Amino acid sequence: MTSSTTSGSAEPSTAHRLVIVEGIMGSGKSTTMRHIAKHLQETGQQAVPVHERTEPHPVRATDELEHWFEPWRDTTPKHLADRALAKWKAFVEKTQAETPIPVIDGQLFHGDLTNLLLMEAESALIFDYVQALTAVTAPLNPFVLYLWQEDVEKAVRSVCAERGDEWIEYQVNWKLAAPYCVRRGYKGLEGLICLYRDYRRITDDLLRQLPLAKLAIENSARDRPAYESQILRELRLPGGLGHGVDAN
Repeated sequence: MTSSTTSGSAEPSTAHRLVIVEGIMGSGKSTTMRHIAKHLQETGQQAVPVHERTEPHPVRATDELEHWFEPWRDTTPKHLADRALAKWKAFVEKTQAETPIPVIDGQLFHGDLTNLLLMEAESALIFDYVQALTAVTAPLNPFVLYLWQEDVEKAVRSVCAERGDEWIEYQVNWKLAAPYCVRRGYKGLEGLICLYRDYRRITDDLLRQLPLAKLAIENSARDRPAYESQILRELRLPGGLGHGVDAN
C-alpha cells in the first residue's frame, strides 16, 4: 500500500459532509478525529466529532443487542449487516438535513465490520456490505482517512505496552472468544496480533476498492505534525502544506 491515495479530483472541504477516520486499535483515530473537527470549526464550519464510545452511537448496529460486545451470541452476520446499513441510512438522511459535518472515529471498518469478521462472515458478505455502505453514504461525499502501520505486530505490541496488562486482558478475553478466533486457535497476545494481521489484509483490500475520496497514511514514525499537515492539505483546510502555513 502506498502512503497516500486520493480521489481523482481535488474538492474543497465543504464538499465533504462526512469524514471517517479508520485504522486498527491504537493507530491514532480518536486524536486525529478531534484534530480534523477542530480545524473544520476554525474555518467557520460546524463539525461534530463522533467517538467510538459515543452512546447512543448514531451508526453502531450492536447497541440494541443484549450482548453488544459479543454479537455472535444474539444475531447472524447477515442480520447485523442489515441492521448496520439501516442505521447508516437513517444517519445519512439526518445529516443531509442538518448543518454539522460528522467526523467519525471508525465505523466504516472498525466497528460493525470488525464484528462481522469476528462472527466469521463470508468474504462476499463483507464485500457486499461495504459496497452497500458506500452507496448509502455517497450523498454525503465522504472523505476516508486510513491510518496504517507496515509492521502490524510492532503496532499491536506498542499499543498494548502503552495501555497495560488490564487492557490487554480485556481485548484478549473479548475478541479471542469470537468464533473466528476460536476456530483458528488464536490465544493470548500472539492471537491478538494474528487477528489484526487478518483484519488489516481485509481492510487494505477494501480500501483499495473504495470509490470514495480517501487518504492512507503510514504513521509508524509518529510524526504527527507532518501527518496533520498532509490531512489538512487533502481537506483543503488552512494548516496544510501549500496553504502558506508551517505545520511545525
